[in-house]
Amino acid sequence: MNIKVFSSKAELAEAAANDAASSIRAATRERGEARIIAATGASQFAFLEVLTRATGIDWTRVEMFHLDEYVGLSEAAPASFCRYLRERLIDKVGLSRYHLLDGTLKPEVTIERVSAEIRKAPIDVAFVGVGENGHLAFNDPPADLETEEAYIVVDLDEACRRQQLGEGWFPSLDDVPRRAISMTIRQIMKAKRIVCVAPDARKAPAVAACFGGEVSPMAPASILQQHPNATIYLDAESAALLPRADAGSAGTAQKQ
Repeated sequence: MNIKVFSSKAELAEAAANDAASSIRAATRERGEARIIAATGASQFAFLEVLTRATGIDWTRVEMFHLDEYVGLSEAAPASFCRYLRERLIDKVGLSRYHLLDGTLKPEVTIERVSAEIRKAPIDVAFVGVGENGHLAFNDPPADLETEEAYIVVDLDEACRRQQLGEGWFPSLDDVPRRAISMTIRQIMKAKRIVCVAPDARKAPAVAACFGGEVSPMAPASILQQHPNATIYLDAESAALLPRADAGSAGTAQKQ
C-alpha cells in the first residue's frame, strides 16, 4: 500500500484520475479491454470529473461494476447510486458495458446476476473511498473480512446513515435506507489495482484508524494495507491525524 498526500482536493483528484486512466489504458492495450469497479459518494465528485475528461481511453472497451446500492431505492431517487453513475460516468463517456445494482428487485436476484458477471474475469482497477466510519463500500464495522461471496446484503449502521444525511442525499435520517447491497471486502481485494480517494477533514479520524493502525474489521478499509498494488490518495485535511511514522510503516507516505 502506498499513501500519497496532496495539498488540495483538486491536486488529489488530478493525480488519482491520472493513475486510474493509466490503469485503464494499460489493460485495454494489453488485453483489448478493461474491467473496472466504480465508487460513488461526494468524495468521488472531483476524481470522476477529471477521469471522464481523460484522453486516450476507449470507453467502448471498458466494462464497469458497481460497488453498492440501497435496498428498495429506485434509480429515479436523487440518492440512487445507479443514477449517480449514469450522470457522472456512464453517460459522460458513453459506457455501454456496465452492471448496475438494481435496488428495487429482490436483493438475491440482483446479487446472483451481478456476481455471475464479475466472476467471469479479473478486475483491472477498483476505485474506492473510505467512509466516515471506516467502511469500504457499504461494509460497515465490524466488517466481514472472510466471505468469498461477491456481493452481500448489509445492515447500515447509524454512523454510515448519518454520513449519507450529512452529504445531502436525504432530507432526514428516517429517509436513509437501513439496508444495502454491497460488494464484499474480498471481492474488492481481488482487483489487480486499487485507487482509493479519500479527501476532506471529516474523513481524518477514519483515515487514521484505517491506515495508522492494524488491520481490523472495526476499521474495514484497513484491509487495503494488505493489497500489493493499492494507492491511498489523501489531501492535507484527511491526512491530518495520520502520523508520518505510521504512514511510513503502512507503506510509502509521500507529501505532494
